[in-house]
Parts: sequence; C-alpha cells; structure tokens
Amino acid sequence: MLSYIWPIALVVAANTLYQICAKSTPEAMNPLASLTVTYTVAALFSAVLFFATSQGGNLLREYNHLNWAPFVFGLVLVGLEVGFIYAYKAGWPVSTANLVASAFLAVVLIFVGLLLYKEQITPSKLAGIAICMVGLYFINKK
Repeated sequence: MLSYIWPIALVVAANTLYQICAKSTPEAMNPLASLTVTYTVAALFSAVLFFATSQGGNLLREYNHLNWAPFVFGLVLVGLEVGFIYAYKAGWPVSTANLVASAFLAVVLIFVGLLLYKEQITPSKLAGIAICMVGLYFINKK
C-alpha cells in the first residue's frame, strides 16, 4: 500500500513547493534566466540521486537507453514552468492557477488516454468532465 501512496504524496509535496517557487520567482528576473539556475540544480541533484540509488550505476551506459521522450520532456518542462511563472506574473492567484490548469489537463488526458492508449471513456469519466467544468465556472466566477 505504501508503494502506491508515497509517489502521489511526493507529487503533492513537490507540486506545492513548485507552485510556491514559481510564484516567488523575482518579478524583475527573466523567467528563462531563472530556469537556467533551476535546471542546473535539477541536473546536479538528479546525478547525485542516480549515484546514491544505483550501486555501481553507470550514467553513460544508461544513456544508451535514450529515446525521444527525455528530449521532448525537457522542452515540455520549460513550457510548463514558464507558463506558471507568467501566469503568476499576470496575476493568477496561487490558490487557483494550478487548480484551473489541472482541471483542464484532466479533461484533455481523458481524451489522450482514449486516443493514444486505448483507455475507455466511461460514464463516470464523462461525469468527471462535467464536474470539472462546473468547478472551473465557480472557481473563476468573480
């Protein structure tokens, strides 16, 4: 059970700090300049964790398993992070920006699951889409 729960707990904790960091990016600093520091720290931390968790691990040998995904993932992460930084600079509250993005993302991923992974769209998923849309209405209602 713990192996099922801890990854989601980590995502929630990391995403909470992520939103705080994105909201706290200095207003006067170019977000892309800020991300150069962010990704340098991330690369170093990833390397340290790799060697700490892989006895006798060979990072260069691991690179032999690369496909397109890590390269596109890097581009996508920049888009995600710049998007949140600019959303906060535009005035989105930290209490709703991620929630609104996540609700739309949940709806999009239902269709991605259907089209790319042959997952079924069930009546409960359709109800979830409707609930997300109603929730977005209320969250963004002034």
